[in-house]
Amino acid sequence: MVLSLILTMISVMINSQTKTLAEKLGFDRDAKLLIIHADDAGVSNSTNRAVMEAFEKGWINSTSIIVPASWFPEMVNYAMDHPEFDYGLHLAFTSEWHTCKWSGIACMDEIQSLLDKTGYFFATTGEAVKHGNPQEVETEMQAQIEKALAMGMKPSHLDSHMNTHFGTPELFRIYLKLGEKYRIPLLIPENYLAENDSLQIPELEKHIIINKLYEIGTEIPPSQWAAWYTEVLQNMQPGVNELIFHLAYDDAETRSMTSGHEYYDAAWRQRDLDYAMSEEFRKFLKDNDIQLITWKDIQKVIYPQITLID
Repeated sequence: MVLSLILTMISVMINSQTKTLAEKLGFDRDAKLLIIHADDAGVSNSTNRAVMEAFEKGWINSTSIIVPASWFPEMVNYAMDHPEFDYGLHLAFTSEWHTCKWSGIACMDEIQSLLDKTGYFFATTGEAVKHGNPQEVETEMQAQIEKALAMGMKPSHLDSHMNTHFGTPELFRIYLKLGEKYRIPLLIPENYLAENDSLQIPELEKHIIINKLYEIGTEIPPSQWAAWYTEVLQNMQPGVNELIFHLAYDDAETRSMTSGHEYYDAAWRQRDLDYAMSEEFRKFLKDNDIQLITWKDIQKVIYPQITLID
C-alpha cells in the first residue's frame, strides 16, 4: 500500500515536471494554440497567388509546397523574397489531377514503382501505397527535400500530400526517418495516430506530436461550410492544433486544373479562401482565445541549433 502510494506520488511529480509543447513554446499548459495552414502551394499560379495574398493579409500563417509541381519555382522565389513567412514541404508521390500532372524529382529508373504507365505519379493514395516500393519512396522523398534545399529553402516542417506517408508503417517510418535526418519537424497529428494502431511505433518517441489536425471533409455541403469551421473553433481543445485550408481562386486556371473532380475543385478552394478572409473567422479566433503559432516557432524549440531566416 505504501509502495503504491510512493509510486503514484513519483508519477505525479514526473508528470508535473514534463513540459508540454505549449509550455515549451512559452504558453500555459491549457492554452489553445493554432497553426492556420494552406496546403498545396506550388500546384498552380492561382493557388500561389491565393496563398501569397493570404499571407500578406494575415489570413494564414503557414503553407507547404509541392516540390515536383509545376509552379514550385514561383513559390520558392516568393519564399526567398518574403522569409518572414512559414514554408514547409508537402512531400508528394501522388498526382491526382487529370490535366495537371507531375512526376518525381529522382531519376525515373530509380522510382519505377511510384509511376503509372504514363510516367506520372499515381492519382490515388491507394494506388501509390499499393505499388510504391519503400526504398524508392525514400529515394524520391529525399530528392524532393534536397532540391528544395539546393534552391535556398530552409523548410520549417514536412507534411504529406494526400496522407500517403500514413498509408503503412513502412512508409510512416520513412517519413519519421527523413524528419530526423534533416532535423525538420513533421506534421504528426494525434488524431491520425488514434485512428491507426499500426502507426504506434517506437520511432515516434523521437518526434513531436500535435494534438489535432482539422480539415473540412467531403461530407460537408457548401451551405454548411462556415458552420463547420465555427464548430471547430468553438470546440477546439487546449494544445497545439493545425487547421488546413485549400486555397485558390475560382478562375479559369483552377477550373481547368480541377475539372472532373467532385471534391477540392475550384469552388471548394474559393469557399476556403472566402472563409479564411472573413471577419467571422478572425472574430471566432479572438472570442475563443485561440492563439496563433507557426512551424517556425516549433522548429526553434525542437531544433534550436537550426537557423531559419526571420
